[in-house]
Amino acid sequence: MRVERGALEGVLLFVPTPHHDDRGLFTRTFDAAVAKEHGLDPAAFIQDSQSRSRLGTIRALHGRTGQGEAKLVRCARGAIHDVLVDARPGSPTYGRSMSVVLDDETFACLYVPAGLLHGFQALTEQADTCYRIDREHDPSEDISVRFDDPDLAIAWPLPVTSISSRDLSAGSWKEAQARLLG
Repeated sequence: MRVERGALEGVLLFVPTPHHDDRGLFTRTFDAAVAKEHGLDPAAFIQDSQSRSRLGTIRALHGRTGQGEAKLVRCARGAIHDVLVDARPGSPTYGRSMSVVLDDETFACLYVPAGLLHGFQALTEQADTCYRIDREHDPSEDISVRFDDPDLAIAWPLPVTSISSRDLSAGSWKEAQARLLG
């Protein structure tokens, strides 16, 4: 398993090596020893979740105040355009964003440190996204920023076909900054 550093402080991309044969393929999607080598505590991840999205669907941009929430994200079926925004005041990459394609060809797994906003857009007819999270969900800590906030200027690759009312009513990046610094 190869590990790459992301453009934002602390972000890691775990890229396994799928083994193909006449039956199909096999790949390791997570390795605790490799995670430990890169400073992660595998036992800290306490909840697994999965979403299924249709082509063009956007789920974004979500984060948490307080201690934040670290997560491991991978796409088990299809492909997604995954976006991160550094919302950690004091971080050397604060306010910057990055994106990566996660898919069922490479099986890469993205480590998202606590304090980042996260979102994605489905690039295929159906995309199953798996999340491994390090804290129980506390709705009082939820923070959301509109996917089309002009200050972030995130380039989504496809027209939006579906988005939740919650995401459409999310606040601006400026409002999120005030809450985070606040």
